[in-house]
Amino acid sequence: MSDGKLVGIVLVSHSADVAESVAELAKGLAGGGTQVPVAPAGGTEGGGFGTSAELIAAAAASVDRGAGVAVLTDLGSAVLTVKALLAEGDELPRGTRLVDAPFVEGAVAAVVTAATGADLAAVEAAAAEAYTYRKV
Repeated sequence: MSDGKLVGIVLVSHSADVAESVAELAKGLAGGGTQVPVAPAGGTEGGGFGTSAELIAAAAASVDRGAGVAVLTDLGSAVLTVKALLAEGDELPRGTRLVDAPFVEGAVAAVVTAATGADLAAVEAAAAEAYTYRKV
C-alpha cells in the first residue's frame, strides 16, 4: 500500500441479517480490520429476501476509497445482479470486482487482507483461496 487507501468490501446476500452478520464477523476476526470499509447489501429495500441492485450500488459507493471494491456474494441471483451492474458500466465505482469466493470464509480473508493495505488483486486472491480451506 503506497497511498494509504484501503480496498472496500461489499457483502451481498439474499438476507440483510446474513450480510450484516458476516460483515460483523469478518471485521471482528480481522482485529485491526475495523478500519476496512465493509458494507452489507442484503435483501430487498422492503426488508424481504432477495437482492437489490440499488442496495448493492449504494453499498459499493459507501466503501469506495479509490483502491477498488471487492464484492462477494452468496447465491445465484446475487451473482447475476452484480454482473448486471458491472455490465452497466456506470452503476458501480471504478475498480469494482465480483470475487469468486466462499461467502463467509472469503469475506474474512478479504477483510484481513485489505486491513494490511493490500491491493485489490491481493484481496481477491486471498478471498478466492478460501475455497481451499479444509475443515477435516
